[in-house]
Amino acid sequence: MDPSPIGIFDSGFGGLTIVRALVDLVPNESLVYFGDSARYPYGPRVASEVVSFSHQIAEYLISNYDVKMLIVACNTASSVALDSLKDRFSIPILGVIGPGARSAVGASQSGRLGVIGTVGTVASGAYQREIECLDPTIELTCAACPGLVEFVEAGETDSEQVKVLASRLLYPIKEAKVDTLLLGCTHYPFLARVIQDVIGRDVVLISSAEETAFEVKELLAVSGLSSPEDSIGMYTFLSSGDPDRFKELGHRLLGPELEVARQVVWKGSPSNEKRRAPG
Repeated sequence: MDPSPIGIFDSGFGGLTIVRALVDLVPNESLVYFGDSARYPYGPRVASEVVSFSHQIAEYLISNYDVKMLIVACNTASSVALDSLKDRFSIPILGVIGPGARSAVGASQSGRLGVIGTVGTVASGAYQREIECLDPTIELTCAACPGLVEFVEAGETDSEQVKVLASRLLYPIKEAKVDTLLLGCTHYPFLARVIQDVIGRDVVLISSAEETAFEVKELLAVSGLSSPEDSIGMYTFLSSGDPDRFKELGHRLLGPELEVARQVVWKGSPSNEKRRAPG
């Protein structure tokens, strides 16, 4: 048994979909969530920059919160930084690409599968390689969806503008007549209703966030890292951006678990910081 918390990080609010799933699946586990909202979105950034951010956040969570496990909730970060994080740190580190891909391949009946993600995730080829290894017969259609993350971060998950953008971006997916669509960004479950309306009710949506949470639960059980069953999970939320905005929007997206958000400002940032982080 290990009562230490699980660390989770994303470029902003997207990883809260994993937090929601973990709160429901393993309520005895404590969680520390870091939303790098001062530097979102990660999708358009160069890979080396995303790797640098990922290592900085991982080091902070391990050094300051003694997390027993780290979840890279950002698909872009998972696609470019996961291997180097595993090489550097000794704790278990999970990304979101493998769990989502395995579930999507298993769910598809026709063999026609779609994946949507940020520009960085799709360009990395991470999902393409993972799905090719799982089943080379899959007919895969990928679509980069620039702009959707920004709508979620702004709290606009049902506006006419996001519906118009989704219709345009998802056109290749709809034309491919897929039967399963993998939401390859943890922000996208917040847009599930809009996405489902665009591609049709007969297409199965797979959330990489939910599938990752299921694998976390399994790993905790087999590795002996689970918190005692009678523990009460404690939740800590950190943001590199405005903590008040993070609390307000995060509370709407996640629920009552997010009541307080603390700000982390990296060295060299403006002096109005609430806490100073190393590196």
